[in-house]
Amino acid sequence: MTIQLEKIPDLGDLALVVVQPDRHAELLHGWVSQPRNAFWGMASHTLDEVREIYAFVDGLPTHHAYLITLDAEPVGLFQTYQPEADPVGERYPVRPGDIGMHLLLHPPRRLARGLTTAIGPALARFLFRDPAARRIVVEPDVRNEFALRRLRNEGFTFSDEIDMPDKRAQLAFLTRDRFEADHPAPA
Repeated sequence: MTIQLEKIPDLGDLALVVVQPDRHAELLHGWVSQPRNAFWGMASHTLDEVREIYAFVDGLPTHHAYLITLDAEPVGLFQTYQPEADPVGERYPVRPGDIGMHLLLHPPRRLARGLTTAIGPALARFLFRDPAARRIVVEPDVRNEFALRRLRNEGFTFSDEIDMPDKRAQLAFLTRDRFEADHPAPA
């Protein structure tokens, strides 16, 4: 299934494609096993392990995985989750309307510069399409300085550092009100 999001100027049509574990495992394994994506936490996973993980995610009603595409070309992985059904929900007081997300971008070199800045607001708009969604929750590794800087620039408020099963993480939130004030809907 493909979800059309919006046209990104100078980049193309942004869409989300639901991850199909058997079909997409090789692509995802190629991304998550790269040293530059070490913070994703799957660098040592085999192809079969990646397939099994995404088959597990695919079976959960609370977690979703999507390929991010520009003009039908895969450029990243976007995952959403309900924090109350995730280990992060055991580490902070979950509020009604919280929605969690993970983002891994792996674009071809010609699209790399400024991609996060270009598509980040579109992904947030996608999450906030749900009128019940009030706050985006993220928990990147505290050593991932690039992600932390990007989150600050996007208006996330940093909270506590938390210990996740596989990392020390920086808990951060982006409220709907803050996002809408900083990113008016595109015309």
